[in-house]
Amino acid sequence: MSPVVMAILVLSLYVVFYRFYAKRVLARRVFELNDDLPTPAHTLRDDVDFVPTNRFILFGHHYASIAGLAPMLGPAIAVIWGWVPALCWVVFGTLMIGAVHDFSALVLSSRHKGQSVGTIARDVISPRTRLLFLLVIFFLVALAMGVFVLVISGLFSAPDAAHIPVTAHPEAVFPTYSLMLIAMVIGYLVYKRNMPMWPMIAAGFVLMLLTTWWGLSMPVTGVSAGTWTWSLLVYAFCASVLPVWLLLQPRDFLNSLLLYLAIFSMLIGFFILSPDWAAPAINPHPVGAPPLLPFLFIVIACGAVSGFHGLVASGTTSKQLDLESDAPFIGYGGMIGESLLALLAVLATTAGAFATRADWESFYGSWDKAVGLHQKLGVFIQGNANFIHQLGVPLDFAAAFISVVVVGFAMTSVDTGARLLRFNIEEIGQTLGIRILGNRYLATFLAVSAIGFFAFFKVDGKPAGLFLWTLFGTTNQILAGLTLLTVTIYLYRRRKPILYTLLPMFLVLSTTIAGMLMGVSEAVGKAQWTVAIVGGAILLLALWVLLEGVLVVMRVRAGHSRSDEHSMSEGGG
Repeated sequence: MSPVVMAILVLSLYVVFYRFYAKRVLARRVFELNDDLPTPAHTLRDDVDFVPTNRFILFGHHYASIAGLAPMLGPAIAVIWGWVPALCWVVFGTLMIGAVHDFSALVLSSRHKGQSVGTIARDVISPRTRLLFLLVIFFLVALAMGVFVLVISGLFSAPDAAHIPVTAHPEAVFPTYSLMLIAMVIGYLVYKRNMPMWPMIAAGFVLMLLTTWWGLSMPVTGVSAGTWTWSLLVYAFCASVLPVWLLLQPRDFLNSLLLYLAIFSMLIGFFILSPDWAAPAINPHPVGAPPLLPFLFIVIACGAVSGFHGLVASGTTSKQLDLESDAPFIGYGGMIGESLLALLAVLATTAGAFATRADWESFYGSWDKAVGLHQKLGVFIQGNANFIHQLGVPLDFAAAFISVVVVGFAMTSVDTGARLLRFNIEEIGQTLGIRILGNRYLATFLAVSAIGFFAFFKVDGKPAGLFLWTLFGTTNQILAGLTLLTVTIYLYRRRKPILYTLLPMFLVLSTTIAGMLMGVSEAVGKAQWTVAIVGGAILLLALWVLLEGVLVVMRVRAGHSRSDEHSMSEGGG
């Protein structure tokens, strides 16, 4: 099957599943969404974190926050096993598992005062579960954001203007930092000066494109990757403590508009180019690679299902949800948007960036060659730039445009992640009775410090790169499985259909726990004790939460049985 025919088939599946599975089965039958129920954005409105938001604006924030680097980077690594496994997991993993997870977490949080999945787990499962969840979340977010900071630093870093590596994009620095200023000006004018939103957004969008063009002539070179890392950590601290209306909402919405334009351009260019596959359909045993199963599910983290999305849905998005009926569009639809981005990553790295099988194998010939994460992201940029070039856009501007999109979304994830980690630390403080952790500046400092630990983390004297990505992937999927466990128990308590969340939960937890066991064993064998300890701790926490879930299901089931017997007894009398 040609890439073009495959892409048309996948796009059709997105539409069918959204219209029928999301809006009819999940929204109406399972969760029974009701716009008469006020959301936390109204009942707890404070205009800092709780703000009723137009669903299109909120979709942009949510999409920008969940997308980040992962749906571009994960598939760009996983295609080493061939385009068929990567494509199947990106599409069916999203429609049957990932989008269900995101939508469910959003609805559940909205019905629990905008609380995080960890706090909800306390109410749904047991009090102990909250702390266990919060600790898993802490490791997950710190790991993920540390990897993102590491990759952005690699993309920005270039020795000088005459020696810019093909995988570096210092031309993205100027437009990336300009976007922050543009977003803050828009946020101030709209929320404090009551200026009309759409003209401000239109002006900001045009300025974004202009700064991307100007960035070509002013690449920022001569700055080391370490310096960029420190710069990004300072930015994450500042962004985490600012009100959402000042930076987060306008920047995320502008980023989402930029991504919409990029996706549309990449798709049209892809159909015009109509390339052939350069990668094999299935490559089950790449040199030095871990087993296809379960590591395919782990490497493609956010591109199919992601525990991080549940944190975004319950951490920031649920606090801005205007109506319950907006949840399918934002939660399920946002995950379809991420899957589309992952689809483009698969197409770019298997049919766009390489002309022949030999070219592809020279880059993906062994697992060792996949270690450089920002190099894989460079292939994503190169492949999609080739697609956009078919529209008559100069190739250098196309590459700069895609690099700005990539970095912009990575920055979005970094500051959203820092904010979520701040919420997480504050909740840990509440749980343990450590009141000082409720200070948002101290909590943010601790959050950014944890991110920095993993950003600078080294294995055998080298940046951890793919090692950290695999650890992040297993933690990410385990949290997704635990979130689905919480949703399933919530539905079971209310005698609602549970198969739609129960089966995905079993698949995600079984594959990722197996992957975590293999990863920890390998780390112990190589005497990589920090990785082994972190991975082992996360695994034990996950198994503990799973045990708590099993115990509460047994109690609820016993309660249901007694209730049914009581009802039958009353009916018989």
